[in-house]
Amino acid sequence: MSTLGRSKTPSRDDSKKPSVFEKLSGTLSRKKKLPEEEQNGQGGGQHGGAEEDEVLELELEGREALDSSLVPVLARNIWLEEGETRRYLTKETARDQKLAQVVDLLIYWLNEELADQRIVVRHIQEDLFDGQIIQKLLEKLEQIRIEVPEVSQSEEGQRQKLQIVIQTVNRILGQPRDQEKWSADLIHQKDFTAIIQLLVLIALHYRAPVRFPDNVVANVVVAQKEHGQVKTHRITEQITTVQTELAPKGTRDAFDTLFDYGPDKLAHVKTSLLAFCNKHLNKINLEVSDLDTQFQDGVFLVLLVGLLEGYFVPLYHFNLQVHGHEEKVKNVSFAFKLMEDAGLEKPRSRVQDIANGDVK
Repeated sequence: MSTLGRSKTPSRDDSKKPSVFEKLSGTLSRKKKLPEEEQNGQGGGQHGGAEEDEVLELELEGREALDSSLVPVLARNIWLEEGETRRYLTKETARDQKLAQVVDLLIYWLNEELADQRIVVRHIQEDLFDGQIIQKLLEKLEQIRIEVPEVSQSEEGQRQKLQIVIQTVNRILGQPRDQEKWSADLIHQKDFTAIIQLLVLIALHYRAPVRFPDNVVANVVVAQKEHGQVKTHRITEQITTVQTELAPKGTRDAFDTLFDYGPDKLAHVKTSLLAFCNKHLNKINLEVSDLDTQFQDGVFLVLLVGLLEGYFVPLYHFNLQVHGHEEKVKNVSFAFKLMEDAGLEKPRSRVQDIANGDVK
């Protein structure tokens, strides 16, 4: 965990999205000694047969897509202990752009929430596996203090602390034991799927101002070593479902009713709003064709406010070319400020909702 500064918000531009591997350090498992190194010590290890080779090949193939140095060279350094079980992302899942977007949004949200504590998250697994950041996050969101033993350098001490944190999380989230997708052991193993599933549920529980892609799944290879042989099987883990609501519940208004019961009338309202926007934006040779997407970066919103108020907004006051989620948020926030300066009440919509494309 680094506390030197804030990381930039990951871009949500899908034209050239990095794979999930680029977000991770130590994604697939812990590093073990090379056979040559073990021969200089207690003796060489044994391969677990064809199944183990399949697991190693998955990691080796996954590395072919990397243009980042964040992920160490793991494929030849992985060994399972007798009785040990590990889970690995398949190559296809590791390259899934929707899963990469989930990682982007989680890192962005964590850094926003923990900025006042000078905590910076860069790697989902390396920074969260010991439970300290999860503890800080939960203490802030729930406004509680989790009583854990003092910092311990031993692995067993870390596991005990993590167990207390995870038990607290599960109690707050109301997770039945038979439905838990994670455990202290899995998270301490830096199990990518378990950590992501936990963070997504925390984010949804506290209505984080981010919208995850719908119905994201992770295909996982489960490898277990028994009697010197590695056996594998594949499972599918659900990461996200359909996120139906972003903002906290509040007083319903006419737009809520319109979205719920009047799709035909909603289309008419959107057409009228488009006509209104274009009537003014055409003055500077701009045109909007899609309310759902073209206002979420804040550019048209800033320009429209300026046109309605009869002044030109200097281009250096906002980001005309938006390159990431953070710049969207800044633009929309600036547009809200212009509205309030014009004497309007503070908008009921949240900045993050607009930046995330919530059309309501």
